[in-house]
Amino acid sequence: MTTSFEPGKTSLSDMMRSVAEGKVQLPDFQRGWVWTDDHIRSLLASVSLSYPIGAVMMLRTGNPDVRFKMRPLEGATPPAGQNPDLLLLDGQQRLTSLFQALASGKVVDTRDSRDKAVKRWYYIDMQVATDPEKDREDAFISVPEDRKVKNFRGEVIADYSTPELERGAGVFPVALILSDYEDWAEEYRDLSHTHKDHWKKFRKSVIELFRDYQIPVITLDKSTPKEAVCQVFEKVNTGGVSLTVFELLTATFAADDYHLRDAWYGDEAQNKVGIQQKLQHWPALANVESTDFLQAVTLLSTRVHKLKKIQSGKSEQEAPGISCKRKDILKLTLTDYLEYAGAVENGFLKAAKFLRFQNMFTARDLPYRTQLIPLAAALAVLGERTENVAVQDKLAQWYWCGVFGELYASATETRFAKDFPELLAWMDGGSEPDTVREANFLPNRLNDLRTRNSAAYKGVYALLMRDGAEDFRTGQAATDTAYFDESIDVHHIFPQTWCEKQGIPREIFDSVINKTPLSYKTNRKIGGSAPSSYLEKLQKEEDIHSERMDEILVTHIIDVSSLRGDNFQSFFDARRASLLARIAQAMQKPITQTDQ
Repeated sequence: MTTSFEPGKTSLSDMMRSVAEGKVQLPDFQRGWVWTDDHIRSLLASVSLSYPIGAVMMLRTGNPDVRFKMRPLEGATPPAGQNPDLLLLDGQQRLTSLFQALASGKVVDTRDSRDKAVKRWYYIDMQVATDPEKDREDAFISVPEDRKVKNFRGEVIADYSTPELERGAGVFPVALILSDYEDWAEEYRDLSHTHKDHWKKFRKSVIELFRDYQIPVITLDKSTPKEAVCQVFEKVNTGGVSLTVFELLTATFAADDYHLRDAWYGDEAQNKVGIQQKLQHWPALANVESTDFLQAVTLLSTRVHKLKKIQSGKSEQEAPGISCKRKDILKLTLTDYLEYAGAVENGFLKAAKFLRFQNMFTARDLPYRTQLIPLAAALAVLGERTENVAVQDKLAQWYWCGVFGELYASATETRFAKDFPELLAWMDGGSEPDTVREANFLPNRLNDLRTRNSAAYKGVYALLMRDGAEDFRTGQAATDTAYFDESIDVHHIFPQTWCEKQGIPREIFDSVINKTPLSYKTNRKIGGSAPSSYLEKLQKEEDIHSERMDEILVTHIIDVSSLRGDNFQSFFDARRASLLARIAQAMQKPITQTDQ
């Protein structure tokens, strides 16, 4: 990837003219203009002293592979249909501020120091501006839309609403600096010899500096590839907020009159439901991001391109790889997106059903949101084959290996690109994916699982629900209905208060080994009592026979005698062994019993 550029300079006057005529515009991925009144006055003061305000960066238009929807800078109204010669990548805040104050001919819509929307005209106090002992920034003043300054009682203390009043107050309109100001100046000079001399000094020390001001410009050649444009934009842009690939593709597709944002978020005015809303119908998909969706689309697209190259005679090594990195997403064409987006949407919906069968009902309980990306992509390709029990079993093994192997914690894009084709090949009789082959769960890891920050912690919780753990009070298994109706969550078996009184260290009693899915009401009834006490209470209040309670406890792989005898260590050791066996069963592979 090569990027050629040329440094240069453009006069402030020419730059403002280019903005007004639409020869310089913004790519639509640029966020809005946000500079405040204070920023604008400070910028004007810097230009009036010929201080550098930094280079701006432009991209020459004309590359058919780098097309974005474009828009004028705020305040500019170029002729309809005007195509720009240059796109502004860096310098939007500065150039827009200068254009609005100097060349738009309109009141400036900005914000004050309290972030309140205000409309302002800008003036230069000529006396202050020509006094070398005064701070130049103090010479630039802004006034309301009616050009009248009022005190807190609403009394007018300065009125610049007519040219006569402006001249009488000795304030020069910033909007006249780059235009024809001679009529204003002639009237000012005619006021007195003192005014004539003062004008000469003001013109030389302020106006001529504006008119002679040169803005450094770095111009990227039109051959610059889209990936480089986006990288350059993000590295040099002073806004400090990285653009997502979704925003960049939105601008790209808009050039072909396709509204990606509406497709994702929907359009209430058009009564159009977006993809996001359809996915969020399933609580487990509530946190799926637009970028996740685009990565899945890109996996399908690059797979098809690879297969076509192989069919045309290319070897596996010669064909392009399957990938969903940022650069690959940016290469998505609108045709590719439209071809695969529908299948990917169905893939995510199938993934939600798959998660429900694994008793993962909400995004909060999902071990890895990112693991949905290759899963949805694979389900999009498999289609109706996903109803096959053998396919479901393999998907479950792969999924639990990813969770308990904790393989989606980093370098996820590389793993997406491996898992997706390997999953499909496995379904057709190929070897098992690397995620299945590499996954290993070390026994001592179980002791360290204490919070939802860990994917494996969430995995244990979901696995117990999937395998039929029944509530201590109601005896109901954690189906999706019970999960939401009974507010099921993970709670301590030996209560925290009891453990603290017994001197059991927090790092031990807070382990997932001492936790299990229970309803909110059940946990409240358990309170801080010893297990022998709360079990007797539950049996009495809920009319549960002792034998039935024992059956319920077994569904949580709890050693009944240890729990009823309040023997924490015996309970802990037995449940640890049982949980490891349950994890090994889910991964369908033995767990290494000695930590390395």
